[in-house]
Formats: sequence, structure tokens, C-alpha cells
Amino acid sequence: MKSTIKDVASAAGVSVGTASRVVNGIATVNSDLRARVLKAVADLGYKPNAIAQSMRLKTTQTVAIVIRDISVPGLSALVKSAQAVLGEAGYTVVLAVTGDQPAREIAVLNALAGRQVDGLILTTASDSDPALLTAREGLGVPVVLLDRAQSGNADTVEINYRDGTRQAVEYLIRLGHRRIALITGSSETRPGRERSLGYQDAFAAAGLQHDPGLIRCRSFGSEYAFSEATALLNQHERPTAIIAGAVGTLPSVLRAAATCNVSVPEELSVIGCINTELSELLTPPVTVVDVDYAALGKAAAGLLLDRIDQALPDPTPRKLSFGTTLIIRGSCLAPAVK
Repeated sequence: MKSTIKDVASAAGVSVGTASRVVNGIATVNSDLRARVLKAVADLGYKPNAIAQSMRLKTTQTVAIVIRDISVPGLSALVKSAQAVLGEAGYTVVLAVTGDQPAREIAVLNALAGRQVDGLILTTASDSDPALLTAREGLGVPVVLLDRAQSGNADTVEINYRDGTRQAVEYLIRLGHRRIALITGSSETRPGRERSLGYQDAFAAAGLQHDPGLIRCRSFGSEYAFSEATALLNQHERPTAIIAGAVGTLPSVLRAAATCNVSVPEELSVIGCINTELSELLTPPVTVVDVDYAALGKAAAGLLLDRIDQALPDPTPRKLSFGTTLIIRGSCLAPAVK
């Protein structure tokens, strides 16, 4: 039969209130009584009711991670590393996927409010949507934003996409490319904006005019990347290079090139934005703007635990920035002479 807190109290020779305080980690019990209660807990195999305990302590030892797509290699690595840090600290992770849909994100956040999570790590669908900010702050728990603009009281972990994209475009310009396309996420989010700015920075630094029509920034989705790359490659004056500027869109750009019978790198140079087995093992291997997503996840979990544990009493939002590395491989050549 399952032991109760009354059984523990009886075995330890203490009151139910004393036994309860020891089980709930309250530090107002002397060491002798605490030792007796803990021995009774071990002898009886007593396990406290998690729901009742969370109601008393106003904590669930649960953290939510809400991202746009778990199938993307970089984001899955981020979640894995964050979960490892949180698990080591005794927290269970609840994972939700929004597909970058604001309505879905609001529904998820409202559901999490009912579960009383202790903290949230989030890639929000929009930096500027007031309804999303309201839903997020309505949780009343510490929040860490993943690669999004700082807002409210949330801490932020971000990637320097602007510099990484600038490096990629500068490399292509040095090879002789001028018609360089960038396919990236919506300008409603920081990554889309920053990549677009980095693209423009590179052209400006080279004293060159860029074609705004070659910047396609409406979605991080793979189907969007495929349709935009296909449309670009079917133009009379098509681009000589494409930067797949979103995690997970490199396969879509390569599929579009194959569909349009455009060879890589002879007719089209391609740059991706994450270093995966796909980018390394393809023929030719693909040049990438690499990001350490595992480090990003670890940092986000650390920031969140600091807030949950109140290790940092200063409420000022913090921001950690991670750099990128351009890894040059065989997917880029000088543009073919016509």
C-alpha cells in the first residue's frame, strides 16, 4: 500500500506538519528531526504528490521550450542542449512547436499558463505583435527569447546574423558575383531583418548597388524557400548565387536548382546557414555560415535558471550574443562567363 505523509510522521515520531516541511524542503526544521524524517521517507519509499506539492510551493519544476520547428537540425540541437542543462537542475521540459504562426503561439502560451510552468524559452513568431507580448507576459514567469529582439522583461540569446551574412556576401562578391539572392525569414523577426541588413552592408562596403528584388524575406519555411528559389532561377536574368538564409532551407534551394536543371556550383553558387552532415557530405560540399546552436541552448537554459532561482536580483534584461563562422567549401565558384 502507498505510504502517506502521516505514515512518515508516525515512523519518524514527529508531527505531520514537521514531516511535511522536511519533504517540501523548508529549512525551519532542526537537523535531528530532519534526519529522522528523511530516514522514514527512505524506509517507507514515500513519494510526495507532485501536484499537491507544486500547489503548496507554487512551483512545478517544469520549463517550457516553444520553437517554430523541431525538425530543423539547429533547433533540435538547441533544444537537446537546453534540456540537458535544465534536467541536471531538476526541471522537466515541455516542448511545443508553433510553425511561426502567431495564433498557434498564443494558444500554446495560454495552455502553458494553465500548467503553471516555472519558465519559458521561446522563438516568437513576431518581435512586434502586441498580442504575443501580452500572452507571453501573462505567464508571469521568467522568459528567455531565442534570437529575437529584446522586449518586455525577457532576457535574450541572439546570433550575429548581420555579420555572418555580410561575410557570405563579401565572399561571393570577391568571387565576382553581383546577382546574389538572399532567401530568409520574415522581417517581422530579428533574423530576417539582420540578414537583410548584412546583405546590404556587403554591397555598400564594395561600392555596389544591390537589386532589392533578389532579397526574399517572408518566411523561414522550406516550401517558401523552394518556391522563391524556383522563381528566381526561372528569371531571364537569374541570380548567379543564392544564400539559403534560414536554418533548414538549404535542401529546398538545392531541390529548386535540380528542378530547374541548374548545376551547382558551375551555374549557381550556394551558401547555407548551418553546418550539418548534409552540407558536409553533399557533392560538392556546401559553404555555410555556421552557428553553434548547442551553445545557444546551453546559454538560454543558464539565463533562465538564474532568473528562476533568483540568482540575479537585478531585473534588467540581459542579452548574450553569439558569433558566426564562414566555412568555405566547394559549392561556390566564380560566375560563369556568358
